[in-house]
Amino acid sequence: MATPSYDRDFWEQLWSRTLRERAGDVARRPPNAHLTAEVSSLRPGRALDAGCGHGSETLWLAAHRWQVTAVDFSAAALAHARSTAEAAGADVAGRVTWVEADLATWSPQAGHFDLVASLYVHVAGSVQEMVRRMATGVAPGGTLLLVGHRPVDPDTGAATPAAGQVQVSVETAVAALDRHRWEIEVAEERPRAAARTGVDAVIRARRMV
Repeated sequence: MATPSYDRDFWEQLWSRTLRERAGDVARRPPNAHLTAEVSSLRPGRALDAGCGHGSETLWLAAHRWQVTAVDFSAAALAHARSTAEAAGADVAGRVTWVEADLATWSPQAGHFDLVASLYVHVAGSVQEMVRRMATGVAPGGTLLLVGHRPVDPDTGAATPAAGQVQVSVETAVAALDRHRWEIEVAEERPRAAARTGVDAVIRARRMV
């Protein structure tokens, strides 16, 4: 069996098939629990959802009065997310700007966002470079939130559904951030809710200057 490429075509085909076969299931997926836990106490402002997928985190942020820029390179996922936002009403949809772009090369506007969140993004290249590039978008006093599904379960040594992907880890994310500019508020691995799926790396940092 060939190893997945995890490139743009792979994700576009996966999203197209998933939304064609299980659109209802996707629509019922709740926003990520790490994001809601880490962001709920923050004052709403401008947010970037980098790798927004089907948009559940984007819509949660918009419903909680954030102005959200939502970026993904899957046209199918963005179309689904935009449709879901419109169905939620103008109060939510009007707070979201949808951007089709590849996070391997796309950069946020420097110092523009009060929150930059990137969850479960497969990195095509250097993880530290991607972390630094996303971090440039955070305004002074703002928050960077990164979540990665670890490819191996540390308790069992078994491969997880993220095996073969390159996602952020605590070590790579922390190493990428200048300690003179960033306060690391959370840097830990947390068990995932689904049994036998391993752990997530969760990193939350505040830009000081």
